[in-house]
Amino acid sequence: MLSRAEQQEAQRYAALQLAAAGIELRDDERSSIEVADFGLGRLNEVGLQVLVYVNTDRYCAKELVLSPHQLCPEHRHPPFDENPGKEETFRVRRGVVRLWVGDDEVVLQPGDQRTIPPDTLHRFQAGPDWAVVTEFSSTSRDDLDVFTDPQIDRTPRIAG
Repeated sequence: MLSRAEQQEAQRYAALQLAAAGIELRDDERSSIEVADFGLGRLNEVGLQVLVYVNTDRYCAKELVLSPHQLCPEHRHPPFDENPGKEETFRVRRGVVRLWVGDDEVVLQPGDQRTIPPDTLHRFQAGPDWAVVTEFSSTSRDDLDVFTDPQIDRTPRIAG
C-alpha cells in the first residue's frame, strides 16, 4: 500500500516525464494519474504510472510512465462478456522498453510499436532511464487482468 505522499510524488514524477516527452497535461489530468504498485509496496521496482485519456466500450487510450528499470509484471487480458479481451498496441515515445510477449522478447526504442493480442501473457520493463509508452487498445478492464503472480493486486490502494 502506498502512502498519499508516495502517490503524489509518483504523480509529479510522471507528469514531469510526460512533459519531457512533449505531452502537456491539464491540472486535472496531473491529479488523475493512477499510481499502481500492484499491492507489493515496491513501486520503484514493480509498478506503473498511468494516465487514461479515454476508455469507452469501444476503445481506450493511455500514457504509461515507467521509472528506470520499473517493471509491469506478467499478466493477460482475458475475455469477458462478449468481448475477446483487450488487444493493445504499445508505442514508445521516450526511453527504451523491454517487452515480453509469451516467450518472445523485444527491445523497443522511441517510435517502435508492438501489438499484443487479447488474452496473451506479457510484461514490460523500462531500460536504465525512464520511459513513456502510449497505449492504444480496445476497452480496458484493468480489474479483470490476470497476473501470473497471485500476490499481485491491480487495484491501487492509498493509505490515508
